[in-house]
This record gives sequence, C-alpha cells and structure tokens, in this order.
Amino acid sequence: MDGPVIIVGGGISGLTLALSLHEVGVPCRIFESAPAFRRLGVGINLQPYGVRELTKLGLQPALLSHSVVPRSMDYYNRFGQLVFSEPRGRFAGYEWPQLSLHRGDLHQVLVDAVIERLGPDVVTLDHRCDRVEQDDAGVTAHFTSATTGQALPAVRGSAAIGCDGFHSTIRRQFYPNEGPPSYQGINMWRGVTRWKPILGGATAAQAGWLEVGKILIYPISPELDGDGLQLINWVAEIQSSRNVMLDWNLQGDLADFLPTFADWHFPWLDVAAMIRAHHVLLECPMVDRDPLRQWSFGRATLVGDAAHPMYPRGGNGAGQSILDARALARCLKSAPDAAAALKAYEAERLPAANGVVLRVRNAPPDLMLKMVHERSGDRPFKNIDDLISQQERVTIIEDYKRIAGYDKMSGANARLS
Repeated sequence: MDGPVIIVGGGISGLTLALSLHEVGVPCRIFESAPAFRRLGVGINLQPYGVRELTKLGLQPALLSHSVVPRSMDYYNRFGQLVFSEPRGRFAGYEWPQLSLHRGDLHQVLVDAVIERLGPDVVTLDHRCDRVEQDDAGVTAHFTSATTGQALPAVRGSAAIGCDGFHSTIRRQFYPNEGPPSYQGINMWRGVTRWKPILGGATAAQAGWLEVGKILIYPISPELDGDGLQLINWVAEIQSSRNVMLDWNLQGDLADFLPTFADWHFPWLDVAAMIRAHHVLLECPMVDRDPLRQWSFGRATLVGDAAHPMYPRGGNGAGQSILDARALARCLKSAPDAAAALKAYEAERLPAANGVVLRVRNAPPDLMLKMVHERSGDRPFKNIDDLISQQERVTIIEDYKRIAGYDKMSGANARLS
C-alpha cells in the first residue's frame, strides 16, 4: 500500500488499531483533535474477549497493574436482596480475565505502548479532521487546529480510518442526514467515590430498575489507600426527559438524581452516602444510533463508536472497538489493496457489532431486574425462585453473552487468527 494508514482519533479504538497495524507491519499515523491527552472519564469494564486481544498485543501485565479482576456480577432489587450472582472472567471458566479499571488508565497503557513501539512522532495532536477525499491512488485528510481553528496541511495516505467516536466527522461525511442520536428517555450519572470495599472488594453489583432507579457499582483500583478505601465506580440510571447534550465530561448535579436513591440503605452498602461522597460526577443521556448498512466507502471506513455507538451496558463498547481494530489490521495485512481490505473488514465485523447494538438496546443482561421489579410489584420478595426461576435467570445471561460474542463457545475462549 502507498503511504501510511491515516487513523482519525487517538482513543481506545485508534490506539489499538495503531498497535495492531504495527504488529502486522502496516505503517500508520494517528491524528487526534485534542491538544493533549488528558485523564478523562470514569470506570470501564473489559470483557474477556477484549482482554484476549490486548493480551495478544502484550498489554495484559500493564493492564493488570491498574485493574481489579472481578469475581462476579451480582444482581439485586432496590431493597438490596440478591437476585442472581454471575461468575465473571476466569471465575466463569474463561481463559482470560475480565478487568475493571479507570478509563484513563486503560488509555494511558495504550498511549505508552504506541509511543514505545511506533515512536512519539506517530501521534499528532490538535488535528481535527474536517473531511476526507480519495482517489485511485489514496486518500487526503484535511485538518484544522482544534485550538485556533486554523487550517493545517493536508495529509496523504493509503486509507483513512474513522476512530473519532460518537460524534465522528467521517461518519457524518458518509451519512450527512442521519439526524440526532436515539434517546430512549434514560439518563445516567457516572461517579467515582473512595469507599470501603464492598462485597469483598472484587464484585460488581447492579440494583433496582429504571422505573424506580437503577445503579451499577464496581471497584476500579486494585489497591487500598492509607485509609483502607478503594476507588469505586458507579452509574446511576433513571427514566428522565433530560436529553442533555452528549458530552462524556459534562458535570452532573446531585439534585437531579440523588432523591431517587435517598432511602437506598442495603445491608452491604449505604448507596446514598456513597453517591454523596463522590469526587467525580458526570451526566450524559443513554443514547445510541441505529445500525448502519455500510461502514466502508472505498478507502475510508469506520471503527468503534464511530461505526456502532451502543448503550454503555454490559461492558461491550470498548470490547467491540478492540475487535474492530484487530480485524481491520488482519484485513489490511492480507487483502490486495486498501479498498478490498476495508470491505473484508466490514463483512466480518458489521453484522456482529450491529447485533450487539440491538441486543444491548432491547434485551440487556439486566433484563432480569426488570422482570423481578414487575413480578414483585416493586416489593421485597421472600424467595426469588417464586418470581423467576434459576434456569430463566441463567438463560437471560447466556443469551446475552452469545449475541455479544463472549459466550464460552464463540467468544472469549475462541482463538482468532
């Protein structure tokens, strides 16, 4: 191929793609709109299938140094009663662990690896991509400075890859009339709190349901501080008409959601107190986009959130982005030209990723909490099996894993070439 692959966006998908292209001997350059990489966001879960791919890139030791390895995901009603406990990662028999860590730590591990292996000049900051043009010989990416708005020199390459996230410029170039994201009337408040370890310090938990409030809680620091506290990530969700601007770093306000959780005092956690003790609080709507019929257009394509933005449930957003990057690198290595490689990548990944988008939207893994809420009439239960059988609970989880691609047969234990 003539010229490097141009990667637009230096997030998780763009950095993973750069490492994967380097692994197969395909040159690339990353152009990131931010003037500097900053530690942003809150917690993130990497499912075993994502950890498998990052392990192949030699990153597992660095990731483990920043991660909690959760033993289980426990599901509760809003009264703190256990509905189901699902083993996770190696504790569920997978070859690779699940990892829970701060998004900033994951990003930094990827940045450090890219700079070490490809060199510091491979990443160019403060370059916002405005459009991509292409001809039979390659692509031309046009940039402006995100800080000054001034035009910057155009860059030629063999292909352009949109790793530029939910608000992708390249996606908008392909689909200028797509319209706004799909908002289903659910808002999220994402927080980080230093708190005493809960449920043994290596367990994730979900409680409640949207009609009365729902919360996801999991630890993201492997070590305790001097006061015996652990970094805890939490996500509070409620049905809401507040379709705020989608900005992963929009500051949240306790007054907008804390009353919903004011009386949530479980035997194992005072939820309201943990929320009030936050030191990070962000708000964003629960949104995704309808699946696209096509990602690749000649020498340009989409990866990760630019291709298939999905609800942040089940820990699949980052994982699917990683699978995209790995598949695209394989295709660029083996196909006769860039356009053929991008079509082969699309044929492999588009159906699978679109299936996950719809599954997360319509039948997420916490569906059983909705069923318990409805069948109990939002009251404490005496015996969970009277509301929903063990087999029904297991079936919900296993069906979700199969669609998301990390059941034991087709997902995390599958050995991809």
